[in-house]
Amino acid sequence: MVHTRVETPAEVGASEVVLDRIAISLRPIGAPMSIGLYALAAATFVLAGLQLSWVPSTEGKNVALVLLGFAFTGQLLASVLAFLSRDGTVGTAMGVLSLTWLVTGLILFRSPPGATSDTLGLLLLLSGTAMTLLAATAAMSKLIPGVVFLVAAIRFLVAGGYELTGSQGWERTSGVLGLLLLGLALYAGFAAGLEDATGKTVLPLGRRGKGKVAMHGNLVEQVNEIPNQPGVRTKL
Repeated sequence: MVHTRVETPAEVGASEVVLDRIAISLRPIGAPMSIGLYALAAATFVLAGLQLSWVPSTEGKNVALVLLGFAFTGQLLASVLAFLSRDGTVGTAMGVLSLTWLVTGLILFRSPPGATSDTLGLLLLLSGTAMTLLAATAAMSKLIPGVVFLVAAIRFLVAGGYELTGSQGWERTSGVLGLLLLGLALYAGFAAGLEDATGKTVLPLGRRGKGKVAMHGNLVEQVNEIPNQPGVRTKL
């Protein structure tokens, strides 16, 4: 037999009083995904240039500076703003990407030209695995960003193979994947920017489920889960 506790009239009244006194403020901000995706495009492009020998290996430190100054900074900013926008999946993905570029840039800056690192290889394998999981989560609401994260994941895994083996085949494959990722990141960044500028979908991002509600749902649909989100609920 299941016993269900029924609230007393006094408890119901107390709850209504508390709810009447609670106000949850939402602050609109500019969509941060574009800057994060453009930073990803910059990182993958210059690194692909190094891997495909478009720039000499002696330029490794300059490539590292691009990863540190543009990619890490841009994606860290996107990560923080995404969390403030209540999009934990994009925030986590941008955070993983930014920290991966940070470590890659630091190791590349201090290493001799053409050198590989087993430690960096292991990190890239971990980052690639994490990005694969995040890609699957992101695709549940926004398909195109999910594809971008998946290609980034594969690129990290292949780059990790190069760092661990030193094989030029792995390096070239990583460079080619970097160019593919460049195209996807530019498209997704432009599409997200157009959405933010026009308030409507111009280039499709594959929105579905909550991603579709986020652009086309009414105010009630937008905020009905706010009481159970981090920062409002009592526990994470």
